[in-house]
Amino acid sequence: MSCTETRLREVFMSQTQLPVFSNRRMSLRYGFYILFFILLMPVTANASDITRQLHYPKQQRVLPEVRDNADSLVRIAELYLQQKAPAKAVDSLLQALELFHVKKDLKAEGITYDLLSKAYVDLGRFKEAEDAIRRRLAVARDIQDLRGQIFGLNNVGSLLLQQGEVVPAKAAFEEAVSIANRIKHIEGQGLSLSNLGLANARLGNYNRAIKLYEQALIYRRQINDPIAEANTYNNLGEAYLAVGDYQNTIGTFGYALRLAKMTRDRNNEFRAIDGLVLAHTSVGRNERASDLLGQRLVLAREQQNLLEELKTFESYAQFYEKQGNYRTARNFYERAIVVSRTLDDSKREVHLVDRLTRILKKQGLEKS
Repeated sequence: MSCTETRLREVFMSQTQLPVFSNRRMSLRYGFYILFFILLMPVTANASDITRQLHYPKQQRVLPEVRDNADSLVRIAELYLQQKAPAKAVDSLLQALELFHVKKDLKAEGITYDLLSKAYVDLGRFKEAEDAIRRRLAVARDIQDLRGQIFGLNNVGSLLLQQGEVVPAKAAFEEAVSIANRIKHIEGQGLSLSNLGLANARLGNYNRAIKLYEQALIYRRQINDPIAEANTYNNLGEAYLAVGDYQNTIGTFGYALRLAKMTRDRNNEFRAIDGLVLAHTSVGRNERASDLLGQRLVLAREQQNLLEELKTFESYAQFYEKQGNYRTARNFYERAIVVSRTLDDSKREVHLVDRLTRILKKQGLEKS
């Protein structure tokens, strides 16, 4: 399994933005399971029960070209997804599902539901994405696809975390860990333990989370997937930061940053830098924190990523505000506001204007 594929399964729930999907072509015949945000799947769901809700044309005989046509539709959908045309991908995938249903190919249906869910997520149609992933996980249970169940349960738990439903998310991850341990699926063990650690951290069980992350890293190193490993190191760093263990926090985020740079994994690189800035600032290493913020700004501009540039300006503003340097903080808040307007992010703009207003009041008090 490639680094890119595992990255798709990362539950990023430690981040607030939606996952970034790889552009790598996905083959139906040798399909893998795409990880993305999905909603809760009732454990009692049965694929045959769910499939009855769909309306497929009844045919007495399966034509030889049905499978080829379905495969072609899926390949077309993959191209549409790569071209950022999810609406067209949905049309192709729904047609493919009808043909696979005629063919009675549950495995192919399941993989197609994976793609369909991704397309719906890209469109922001989360209710439809929920329906697709419910069907996907039901198929995995029906055909006793334990590997598919592992990743499906992790998908379930991931979105539950995003929705704030931590307890049921934790249960989903625990079931995934159990299945992965039973079949000794190394990739599934690393993923599930890492996500279970994340759920425990959300519940405030940081010491338990740290132990789970450390166990997850054992498996993640075995599959030689530095992207997945960097994600878990970032999770671990956040747990150390929460308990005030700054020495381990800095070491852990530092290792995550090295891995992220090596693989050019920009999401984990930004995340590791943010963790290091907080840790160094907490122990008074302001010069090092400032250097890291400079690296962050260079990286954001190299990627022409306005959102990350905005976040960097905001971090700079907070950094100087904490030091009582309100003049410099004001400058960075103003720069962040300009970028937020460029991005048409009114919610963030309101927040930044509020912060700037507070800075101006503090400056006024100082002058008086």
